[in-house]
Amino acid sequence: MRRADAPAIAQAAEVLRRGGLVVFPTETVYGLGARALSAAAARRIYRAKGRPSDNPLIVHVDGPEMLPLVARRVTPLARRLMAAFWPGPLTLVLKRAPGVPDAVTAGKSTVAVRCPAHPVARALIAELGEPIAAPSANLSGRPSPTAAAHAARDLGGRVSLILDGGPCREGLESTIVDARGRRPVLLRPGTITPAQVARAAGVPIARPGRGAPAAPGTRHRHYAPSCRVELVSPASVRGKWPATGKDSWLLHRSRAGSNAPARRRRVPGPIADYARALFSALREAEAAGAATLFVETVADRGVGRAVMDRLRRAAAG
Repeated sequence: MRRADAPAIAQAAEVLRRGGLVVFPTETVYGLGARALSAAAARRIYRAKGRPSDNPLIVHVDGPEMLPLVARRVTPLARRLMAAFWPGPLTLVLKRAPGVPDAVTAGKSTVAVRCPAHPVARALIAELGEPIAAPSANLSGRPSPTAAAHAARDLGGRVSLILDGGPCREGLESTIVDARGRRPVLLRPGTITPAQVARAAGVPIARPGRGAPAAPGTRHRHYAPSCRVELVSPASVRGKWPATGKDSWLLHRSRAGSNAPARRRRVPGPIADYARALFSALREAEAAGAATLFVETVADRGVGRAVMDRLRRAAAG
């Protein structure tokens, strides 16, 4: 693991040119990167993560100028959304360009692409001079990494280099929108909310149809620590808890009632703060040896919609 300074970024770009894997920070979570235009390099991502082969990857570019390498057609809708949110945590699904290998798109005719806002991610793409395919830098199904140490814990022996750029600002993966048509279709919620997407698009969001493309990170159980995750309402957190035992842990926003688990982490501020803390708290509870992690739910709107999407997937097992 190296601090993400200019020499380390240059070294990481050289690793990528040789077909290797590099972990790097983005504003959402840490990514596991490989050359997006190399099928062999992209396949190494799947092997390192244990990722199902039908789960496509997100391609990262350093700006709209790089889009012709990966997207066949950029719609007026996509241009409006790029103008509003790029660089930033918005991924657009577009028609795939011929040079993008099946290993990146899971054989689909679409490609998911975004321009990250993190300066290290931007510098790495610019140094390499071509797009980087990068899902989250964790073993498949595990909580996404929001610090370099999280990625090292999962993938330390499976990658050539980890760039440490500090904690991630957003803490949740990007919002994914199908932008091939005239109206945006939300495929995965994130910290850019549906209302913000609709305002920037100038038209209402459409519901996914029967032929909606597969979105990265949405088709399998995801984000789960090794302990059991149980969702509890704010009223339950504030109430009188049944005996929970010493092997329980609590992540919450409300004041905890009597007999709540002694081991707990409270994030009482805005929903954005709770979102930012979510994945690190899942890993913290796991590291503490918790058998059950109780997590307080939030209202399923705005950024809370993204938080609840991740929590439902974490608790799905």
